[in-house]
Amino acid sequence: MSRTTGWVDPFIVLMLGLVVLASIAPVRGLAAQAVEIAAEVSIVLLFLLHGAKLSRDAIVSGFSNLRLHAAVLATTFALFPLLGLAIRAALTGHMAPGLLDGILFLCLLPSTVQSSIAFTALARGNVAAAVCSASFSSLLGVMATPFLVALLMGHSASVSTAAIEKIVLQLVLPFAAGHLLRPWIGKVVDRHRKLVGRVDRSSILLIVFSAFSASVVEGLWNRVDATDIAAILLVSAALLATVMTLTWWASSWIGLKREDRIVMLFAGSKKSLATGVPIASTLFPAAALGSVLLPVMLFHQLQLIVCAAMAQAFARGADDAATADLAAA
Repeated sequence: MSRTTGWVDPFIVLMLGLVVLASIAPVRGLAAQAVEIAAEVSIVLLFLLHGAKLSRDAIVSGFSNLRLHAAVLATTFALFPLLGLAIRAALTGHMAPGLLDGILFLCLLPSTVQSSIAFTALARGNVAAAVCSASFSSLLGVMATPFLVALLMGHSASVSTAAIEKIVLQLVLPFAAGHLLRPWIGKVVDRHRKLVGRVDRSSILLIVFSAFSASVVEGLWNRVDATDIAAILLVSAALLATVMTLTWWASSWIGLKREDRIVMLFAGSKKSLATGVPIASTLFPAAALGSVLLPVMLFHQLQLIVCAAMAQAFARGADDAATADLAAA
């Protein structure tokens, strides 16, 4: 089974290992400043490559299925935030404020691209539509997520003029530049997807190590314990189950065919770690980043496990149906 659709993502294991390392030996002083600068440079490179990977053909062809794409975007940027606000209201006073901020921030992120497409393909869904929906979500998320954070989390995030400038310089401009350069560098990026993937993952690992080092120095593990982690997992499971149930029901209600319903199920229920980590690092103070990123990391692994199982079940169902059709013929 591929790394994207496996039960446990080795990348998450490595990331959790870096969290442990940052907890035992966090970088401090000049070393911390050097790691922070390297992380900021890596964010620029990360979004430059994300822009270059976005196919213009996918954007153009996506307009042929507006109902599906509108439904996925509504799930990602409306349903999820409403559920996040409800969770924060229900658990205020019962969970650390930083973790509640992390759960709400998770709900404001765009969908994943790679795993949404991979799971849709495995489940025999509409792969072309998955490419379009996930790409739209990723493109819109660069601007929509910071806006939603400013609107709903102004008490926790630093969305000042300086922060907006940082978002534009580190996220929006590199993303736009990468996409504009696609006619010249797109073939190279597509041809070396494994190398680009390693750059993506290395950038995220560097940002996570820097963020957790700063948070540990500020006393993260004095505020968060094993009970909190278990609570995050339970909330994440309930959130994922709710969204997947609602998207599957809604996709039937609006009359989507089975292949498109699969796209809505997988693209609508996912949240992007690759986009969330760098956006968080531009919006939240270093001391708060660990608490904010912890729910994102745990939800990411949970969604991989659940979606892998569901995609395999869809694939078996499609194979059984095809076999039955052949037998009937």
